[in-house]
Amino acid sequence: MIQLPKPAKRPGRSVHVLHFAYGIELHPDEIARMCPGAELVARASLPGSRIGFFGHSRVWDGAEEAAVADPGAALPGVLYRMSPRDADALEAARGVRLNGTGIYFHHPAEVLAEDGSRVAAVMLMKTERRAPRPPSREYLGRIADGAALRGLPAVHVAALRAVASVPASYPVPRLAELPFSLACQDC
Repeated sequence: MIQLPKPAKRPGRSVHVLHFAYGIELHPDEIARMCPGAELVARASLPGSRIGFFGHSRVWDGAEEAAVADPGAALPGVLYRMSPRDADALEAARGVRLNGTGIYFHHPAEVLAEDGSRVAAVMLMKTERRAPRPPSREYLGRIADGAALRGLPAVHVAALRAVASVPASYPVPRLAELPFSLACQDC
């Protein structure tokens, strides 16, 4: 059973954020690097969506994931509970900017937890999509490995592994492209 966050002492504020992850954040090592305080709460799915790949990441030398509207689909993922500070760190790592010019923006989502309950969460949506592009083989492999490690349906893991991808043209992830706070853990 999912325990929803308790309200903070100030009205209208919550102590924790529930974040729905469906891409690179599925991998335990990646979420730990971006947001060390994230706590896995449950597997969940986003009704009416599927995963797609768009744009280009210099960190991974290929397209990045986005949730794409698809009325007959359900996008598998997980729910993380995190502090507002960790949520800010995750958003910074994923290129969210307060002025809306970033690669992603946070968006409210109602997901279905594995126990069937509807849960209000926040997810990251890609700002600009344009034409679909292939992710790097390394990036896609990391997402598929994360999906498998999190116990997502085998059919979803297989579908991820079947997505057309291209080998990165340089060693990835390219840490020099990460925000300073993430590229230098000991600084």
